Amino acid sequence: MSARTTGSEPVVQLDGLVKRFGDVEVLRGIDLQVARGEVVCVIGPSGSGKSTLLRCVNLLEQPSGGRVVVRGTDVTDPDCDIDAVRRHVGMVFQAFNLFPHLTVLENCTVAQRKVAKVGKEQAQQRAQHHLGRVGLGDRGDAYPAQLSGGQQQRVAIARALSMEPDLMLFDEPTSALDPELVGDVLEVMRGLADEGMTMLVVTHEMAFARQVADRVVFMDGGVVVEEGPPSQVVDAPREARTRDFLDRVLNPTRARGADG
Repeated sequence: MSARTTGSEPVVQLDGLVKRFGDVEVLRGIDLQVARGEVVCVIGPSGSGKSTLLRCVNLLEQPSGGRVVVRGTDVTDPDCDIDAVRRHVGMVFQAFNLFPHLTVLENCTVAQRKVAKVGKEQAQQRAQHHLGRVGLGDRGDAYPAQLSGGQQQRVAIARALSMEPDLMLFDEPTSALDPELVGDVLEVMRGLADEGMTMLVVTHEMAFARQVADRVVFMDGGVVVEEGPPSQVVDAPREARTRDFLDRVLNPTRARGADG
């Protein structure tokens, strides 16, 4: 475990998590814990259940079985106040999901004011602070259409941070970006990790996982095939399925040649 983490109760605990869509079992009994201050990167092929796992953490998808505990609260308990839990969980999606008719600053204050009932002045101060953290402190008056994709994603991160969460969930946050815009977003995420933010990140950026993650989880077919430090899972995987996936991701030209 990284020096960033503590020995306290896990921020996220998944016990036997199952998710079915009709007859298709997408998650098949996932057990996973994320410690406070830990960065866990989830990797795996398309359709392996990575994004579904993430969406089950804050109940954007209702689990079919098992238990999800966030900050000590069982969110799968029917009596759970999920809105209260979500106030402490920030989520950044593949799509930026910004309101096009609102300015950057307004995008970063609307949830604070409507959900957390933060006053206007305090909400603006928070938003301005977090926009500064992501390098966009001077773009508060801009509209999303006036920003690049990378800038819009950084606004989405600032918006999530403005709710002052204990946990950040990232669902392939760079997958919709042009390659030249990816670096700025990953740099913001590196900064959050260095500051001790607890992060669960679904990503296809292997360099980021290798450099930033405390732990890497490889999923395939709805199960955790392998997990451990990046030096093990990314650089010296034990499982054949992990090795095959990484060979295709890290050597795409060779993989295409083999397929041809």
